[in-house]
Amino acid sequence: MKRLRSATELEGFRQEILAARDPNKPCVTICSGTGCHAYSCERVSQAFTKELKSRGLQGEVDVRRTGCHGYCERGTIVVIFPEEICYLRVQPEDVPEIIATTLIEKKLVDRLLYQDEEGQKIVHEGEIPFYKHQERTVFGSNRFIDPRSIEDYLAVGGYSALAKALCSMQPEEIIGEIKRSGLRGRGGGGFPTGMKWESCRNAPSPAGVRYIICNADEGDPGAYMDRSLLEGNPHSIIEGMIIGACAIESHHGYVYVRHEYPLAVENLGIALEQAREYGLLGEDILGSGFDFDIKISRGGGAFICGESTALMASLEGRIGEPRAKHIHTVINGLHGRPTNLNNVETWANVPLIINHGADWYSQIGTANSKGTKIFSLVGRINNTGLVEVPMGITLREIIFDIGGGIPEGRKFKAVQTGGPSGGCIPESLVDLPVDFDRLVEAGSMMGSGGMIVMDETTCMVDLAKYFVKFLTEESCGKCVPCREGLDRMLDILTDITEGQGKPSDIELLEELGDVIRGTSLCALGSTAPNPVLSTIKYFRDEYEAHVNEKRCPAGVCKALITFSIDEEKCTGCGVCIKSCPQMAISGEKKKLHTIDQEKCIACGLCRDACKFEAVIVS
Repeated sequence: MKRLRSATELEGFRQEILAARDPNKPCVTICSGTGCHAYSCERVSQAFTKELKSRGLQGEVDVRRTGCHGYCERGTIVVIFPEEICYLRVQPEDVPEIIATTLIEKKLVDRLLYQDEEGQKIVHEGEIPFYKHQERTVFGSNRFIDPRSIEDYLAVGGYSALAKALCSMQPEEIIGEIKRSGLRGRGGGGFPTGMKWESCRNAPSPAGVRYIICNADEGDPGAYMDRSLLEGNPHSIIEGMIIGACAIESHHGYVYVRHEYPLAVENLGIALEQAREYGLLGEDILGSGFDFDIKISRGGGAFICGESTALMASLEGRIGEPRAKHIHTVINGLHGRPTNLNNVETWANVPLIINHGADWYSQIGTANSKGTKIFSLVGRINNTGLVEVPMGITLREIIFDIGGGIPEGRKFKAVQTGGPSGGCIPESLVDLPVDFDRLVEAGSMMGSGGMIVMDETTCMVDLAKYFVKFLTEESCGKCVPCREGLDRMLDILTDITEGQGKPSDIELLEELGDVIRGTSLCALGSTAPNPVLSTIKYFRDEYEAHVNEKRCPAGVCKALITFSIDEEKCTGCGVCIKSCPQMAISGEKKKLHTIDQEKCIACGLCRDACKFEAVIVS
């Protein structure tokens, strides 16, 4: 370890690291994000280390555990460099074959390669359709870096933006560059980042105390973009925060991270300690005379604490409740001092802008939405995972070119963007460009980047009920419109899905949504009606079928559906009888089976078990 006391020493150390590394030396990288931990990536890594040692190859092949590669559907992912050979769904027992065949014999293990719809094998990671259509400017370094090695981050140019900002730019120049880039906050609000920094820097403060905060309290169901960045490339967030601190003249920073993200906290803690040891964080950073340090604060998992003022209240040790923003947090934030808060992805963009320039960055994206955005692509889609795409890409490109379309040949129905407070966009708008403004126009929002895909088996009324229930439970209850309005909205949706809806309920939901949206204290309440209002707007016929016909077109709401067996398709195999937990199905072998409606609880297990599609829902 050496403390770096200037930009020159930093660059010299980087060159030492690069000189000691042979770019042609085989390197096995193993995706070690939280998703791949569930696929035994730790055991895969141990197997590589053990097998290489037993063959006497431990000095000839590097093994590197990296951050998330994004293709979570196919973990554990192993990529072998310099050839960029990508193996998917690797298990510990596959390791000896990979070493013998690929590393020693220089041949491919075909069964572990990606296979496209035409049966063609794809060798290189970047040529797989899931990756081919992405533009991974922020997320791309994850696959090269061991998040616990600052040397890996330095080897890909890490902290060069910090050196440039500290040693050759004035604070006003840094802010100007961020403003010209067009970077908007990636946490949901989409507020211009440079403008926020400028307001915070210009805000008067006793003793000049200002705070920098990284919001890593990612709570949207199905979203894990920030977690994967924080786990896989923590130094990029640290570097961005230090640059921001220099710009607004702050000396105190916090990363507020969810308690449920233990790996992110662990890797971030290691990265912070390494940065301090090398003189990149703490006192007299790179000999510039600038002091700045970062502390980790772990949140208790309250969704409301993703809201800026509630987050700051939590940091102060108080209940995480929002306050009215007649005075913005850039003027009166943490401990009553000017505070600049951005989310994880926003901070990770900052070093790229400083290194490559505002002109380079502003060429990516649309007129009012610059750069790329990382989305968590989940739901009824073939390729689930994290995708990074340029702003302005269409939903069709994301869902079908990158996501691989809908499983089992089903029809795409809708996609919900923006987390639980986002709206549902129908198939008719599948060619909608994805940016901040166009999503709002469609009745949704960008949010932090959740994207949940639905097919024809999804009931839009039941979906709206699910998200309103989530938001009801996560509401802090401080303001009446959100506390009482969401409760009442949930009651109405529940009645509709249980066959007790009235024709006036749909209009009442719209009226309630407008009131909640216009009078709630914070963004949770003001956006909470979006799932309901957007589904009524685009899928009103489903609401009317539930209310007027007491029927669920998607066959989901149990009180409104009946299971029966098609006599022409039933073969009498008996599988449905075995799957029924209520013993509601009877019939002799190779003869028509029947369902006792008195016993049936509409669980759907018989339908899932029948391979002849003889169980029908009406």
